[in-house]
Amino acid sequence: MSPAARAERVVTSGTFSLDGETFDVDNNVWLIGDDEEVLIVDAAHDAGAITAAVAGRRVTAIACTHGHDDHTGAAADLAEATGAPVLLHPAERELWEAVHPDREPDAELTDGMLLTVAGVDVQVLHTPGHSWGSCSLYVPFLDAVFTGDTLFHGGPGATGRSYSDAPTIAASIRGRLLTLPGGTVVHTGHGQDTTIAAERANTPAA
Repeated sequence: MSPAARAERVVTSGTFSLDGETFDVDNNVWLIGDDEEVLIVDAAHDAGAITAAVAGRRVTAIACTHGHDDHTGAAADLAEATGAPVLLHPAERELWEAVHPDREPDAELTDGMLLTVAGVDVQVLHTPGHSWGSCSLYVPFLDAVFTGDTLFHGGPGATGRSYSDAPTIAASIRGRLLTLPGGTVVHTGHGQDTTIAAERANTPAA
């Protein structure tokens, strides 16, 4: 594995639309890798800004944590610019098709799947609740987990809209994320980082 493997954050701005409402949002896009290659986590808003941050490195894949338009809107353009495949959980297909009706994802993200970038393992955890196919990406080498909109600084992601469920997200967080080592850094889809230990106090009991 590469001793230079790291996580880099790119913040992009745009909108999120669902259930007939639209909101202005800032998104965290994450690059996992080293000086030679990277895995992109989420394709938010601005393919140009993300491609600039890639800075000529090889992109192994574009992994979308879920299908909301603020996480997938730039996926087609980003895939064209980098030549990388777009990966998405199959339960997110309906949300994806609302954004990209003429282009399918290139491959599926599935629970237990292992991706590799820069010699580092990236473990796919299916963490439904914010949406049915939401996934988190755990990278033991970095002591980090990339949770999309499943877990934030302060607790669970939103569940008040279509394709979401509060008990399901709480179960996902308790069963799949809070069982990770307490020192694991949580890299979120929006806002600041947190840790697994800090969020154990912010998740509802069963």
